[in-house]
Amino acid sequence: MAKDAKGSGGKKPHKNKPTSKKYSKYKIDGDKITRERSCPRCGMGVFLMKANNRVYCGKCHYTEFSKK
Repeated sequence: MAKDAKGSGGKKPHKNKPTSKKYSKYKIDGDKITRERSCPRCGMGVFLMKANNRVYCGKCHYTEFSKK
């Protein structure tokens, strides 16, 4: 079967999405820079993932649930 017989479907070309969340893990107050959402178990080098209703550490599986 030839390629043309299947149709012109296929993959769309990839487009790079803008990355506006570049510095979302840090808080800037004047001359001070502080880290946001660091893991209390692992220390300052590991950040917590923020989901809809929780924050999660992928290294030690620490989870905090937020109340609505």
